[in-house]
Amino acid sequence: MNARFDMMTNDLGKSLGKRFAGLSMLLRNSSLPTSTQELVSLRASQINGCGFCTDMHTKDATAAGETAERLHLVAVWREATVFTPAERAALALTEEGTRIADAGDVSDATWAQAREHYDDDQLAALVMLIGLINAANRMNVIVRTPAGLYQPGQFANAS
Repeated sequence: MNARFDMMTNDLGKSLGKRFAGLSMLLRNSSLPTSTQELVSLRASQINGCGFCTDMHTKDATAAGETAERLHLVAVWREATVFTPAERAALALTEEGTRIADAGDVSDATWAQAREHYDDDQLAALVMLIGLINAANRMNVIVRTPAGLYQPGQFANAS
């Protein structure tokens, strides 16, 4: 599979990509746990069918010490016992925030569950992360960025 378009070989695409990567770095340095960030990014990418981002976040999570068991179970997190209550709240918010077209909203119950586990800074990071990963998924799906070539930390210096 070949990409339809390589954003990073286009001057405007590359400039915008650097700013996008800068937002990712701000999130990476937030108080929202890295493991939660990777689980959220992976789950949204699975829902959106983004092979590139699924590949990237699986590899980055593995490099950060995440277990294969937990990564394999992200898609069925509701039936899995390996996630903390806080991670489950983040995954529920991710699913509802990613599937807004299906439900029309994020439920008050899901928001309350996230609020129970995360402080204001972590919630701000979580909401921004969900929006950002959904945007990344859509861009990569539109241009058909292929999966499988990503190397852990590849974009660490992109910003």
